Formats: sequence, structure tokens, C-alpha cells
Amino acid sequence: MSLRGPKEKKERALGVRLGLKGERALSPKSAAVRKPYKPGAHGPTGRSKALSEFGLQLREKNKFKIMYGLNEENLKRIFTRAQAAKGALGAKMLEIMECRLDNVVFQLGWTPSRAAARQLVLHGHVFVNKRKVKSPGYEVEKGDVITINPASNAIAAVVSRKELIEKYEAPSWLRMDAGKLEGEVLSAPTDLNPPFEINLLVDSFSK
Repeated sequence: MSLRGPKEKKERALGVRLGLKGERALSPKSAAVRKPYKPGAHGPTGRSKALSEFGLQLREKNKFKIMYGLNEENLKRIFTRAQAAKGALGAKMLEIMECRLDNVVFQLGWTPSRAAARQLVLHGHVFVNKRKVKSPGYEVEKGDVITINPASNAIAAVVSRKELIEKYEAPSWLRMDAGKLEGEVLSAPTDLNPPFEINLLVDSFSK
């Protein structure tokens, strides 16, 4: 499955919401709400074939890649790094991805999607420990403080989120100060409930 193309169509094809369109994914305008079936010529009357073990593994791999914005090369690199680390392989892959700066900015509620968070970082609007970081794949650590570049506080992407951020509750492993637009990494990612089966993803690399 290509990473390009309409985001909501990808979610419908995989049968799961991956947060690709932010708040829109939860609204009545969402394609998943209007068309709660897989895309295709047969529409809602089409029947899905039972997936083989390989098909199940491929589906979970695609969920992972699309959710985090990875291509196959990126994914193999993450897998190799996780293999070299201590602990369960699948859990380590998740930890690596959750600690990416673009994911943390998204998890702090500062953007409606990971793709938007990636753009915010690439354009120099995010600081880590008072230093500008323009790499979306930068991995944060416990104690790191993430802020919005003071010169960026007036940009539309940030201003439009402020009211939502005040009501937002960040994951337990992050602290977020809505007034200051400041976040802190309190621990390694915890209480993760990903919309994919990580063990099937790991199994796909044994093929």
C-alpha cells in the first residue's frame, strides 16, 4: 500500500482510524463515518476475503507505516535498531517511534496530526531544551523540555490550536503546560494502545 493518496481512503482500506486527519476523523464529515466500509467498486455490499497469515502481517505493517509516516527503508532501520536494543522487540519499536519529536509534538496536542507536527518541526517552530530542532525524527529523552519557538507563537497553526490545547489531556508520560505551550518528557512512553498488532508486524520481518 502506497503512503501517498487520500489519507481517509487509506484508513477505510485498513479498517481503522490512524489519526491522519486530526479532529476531522471524528466528525460527521469523516469518510469513515459517511462510508463505514472499504473503498472499492462494490461499495457497502462488497465482501472482504479472509486474510492469510501473510496478509494479516502486511496489513499491520501498513498500519504502522502509514500512522507514523514511514517508508519501507525507514521501517527496516527502526527494526534493526530495536533488534540491537534490550527488551521485547515490538515494544522497543513502539518506544522508538513514540519518542520521535514529531510524534511528541502531536501527542502534546499542538497539532491535529503527525504530518502537521512534522511540518512544524521542519520549519523550525519547535525547540528542545531551548535549542531549535528541525529533525522530525529527533528522539527525545526523559527530562527534555519541548517548547514552541517564541518567534512562532503568532503563526496561524499555533494560534488556531490554543483553545483546544487548554482542554487537552496529554498522555501520562508527558507533561503539558497549555499556557506556556511547554511540554516535558516525564518517562519512557507508557500505557500505549496502538491501533495495530505489533507482534504481527514483527513476524512480517521473518519472511
